[in-house]
Amino acid sequence: MQNSNVCLLNKNCTPCQGGVPPLSSEAVDKLLLDLGQGWVLSKTNKLYKKFNFNNFIAAISFANKIAKIAEQEAHHPDLTIAWGKCIVRIWTHKINGLTESDFILAAKIETI
Repeated sequence: MQNSNVCLLNKNCTPCQGGVPPLSSEAVDKLLLDLGQGWVLSKTNKLYKKFNFNNFIAAISFANKIAKIAEQEAHHPDLTIAWGKCIVRIWTHKINGLTESDFILAAKIETI
């Protein structure tokens, strides 16, 4: 785990009240580099990662673990679950952009 990722793990998501600007592309690039672990930006500027599994039950189990973290952090990703995969998309819905909380959630998902 990268040192910067540990910094993200030591933080908690902050609920967005709206009206705040999304992170700049420079800040997103830095946090994405800090996060590592194969996370990328989707074409719609959301954090994206596809996790692969050997069966459907493993994918569902993984999604349920994400749900527990999401509830603890009060920050909820979009999950797509299918046989052998769970696709995670994270962004701050209220501003339709990325905040530091999105990267914090992604780092915590990596601990599963």
